[in-house]
Amino acid sequence: MSRLDEAENAVRESPVACDGPRAVLLEAREVPLGGVRAMSVHRALPQRDLPMVGAWCFLDRFGPQKTRMRVEPHPHIGLQTVTWPIVGEVRHRDAVGSDVTVRPGVLNLMTSGEGIAHSEYSVGEEPVPLDALQLWVALPESRRHGAPAFERHEDLPVLPLTPVSGSAGEATVVLGALGGVTSSASAHTPIVGAELRLPAGSRVRVPLDATWEHAIVGVTGDLVVHADPAVDVGPQHLLYLGTGRDSVEIEATTASVAFLLGGEPFEDEIVMWWNFVGRSHEEIADAREAWESGAPRFGHVVGHGAERVPAPPLPAVRLRRRQRRL
Repeated sequence: MSRLDEAENAVRESPVACDGPRAVLLEAREVPLGGVRAMSVHRALPQRDLPMVGAWCFLDRFGPQKTRMRVEPHPHIGLQTVTWPIVGEVRHRDAVGSDVTVRPGVLNLMTSGEGIAHSEYSVGEEPVPLDALQLWVALPESRRHGAPAFERHEDLPVLPLTPVSGSAGEATVVLGALGGVTSSASAHTPIVGAELRLPAGSRVRVPLDATWEHAIVGVTGDLVVHADPAVDVGPQHLLYLGTGRDSVEIEATTASVAFLLGGEPFEDEIVMWWNFVGRSHEEIADAREAWESGAPRFGHVVGHGAERVPAPPLPAVRLRRRQRRL
């Protein structure tokens, strides 16, 4: 490698601070999941140039489809899982004794702390209509080494969205706070996750915290986000808005649903591999070894026997912290 190549790589690998408004449209990529997990899955986060939005570090959408979902016990460290069904029901079981069915409008929030295992099944033995968002929140240093926990929230607060034209919309505040409305779910960093619902022909104003970064993810319908410039945001797209905005206007040509992600830029760069969020290669390797050896760190998922998802092999290179380039 020449010195010029080295210099170009150094520039390319240098992280970029989030220091103002952006309007960057990113496409979710299809993720192949085989075997009993043979589902249609699209991943909107992380992106190569955008590993996180606030503390949000992962967003998969599985569906819409008709499928029999069977995700056997698997481990997590350093994160919270946010399960948000759109269509259908998902049975969640974990190592702290939870055995619940989550449905649209109900939040399942699992906090891994230093380690937990869980499973996720669709309800029934036959393929059923299923569509859901699975999101991860990176835990800060103050919480990531703590005990695991699980919460279920059926009565989430709703914020009316002021119409600029047409009818008002509404935002269900799933996690964190939006426009003075706060979810009762446990959040460990300044954050917001909210489902936005807009009637056809409406244009609404969504309040934002100008010190936070935000992104809007299309779920259903046809949306235009007036982010200077106006951007069409359809299903399987994420529009990164950066920081420095105290509001954004969203227009729906058809009845539409979107998901708002936001939060204070995260305190650290993370190392994320498989189901683990840490700060170093060694942390990830230790967690993998603990899972593969059956160590008590992750507990035992209620209602299961010896079945489990094995960890993949570690890559041949050291895992590095993810750096933003937007």
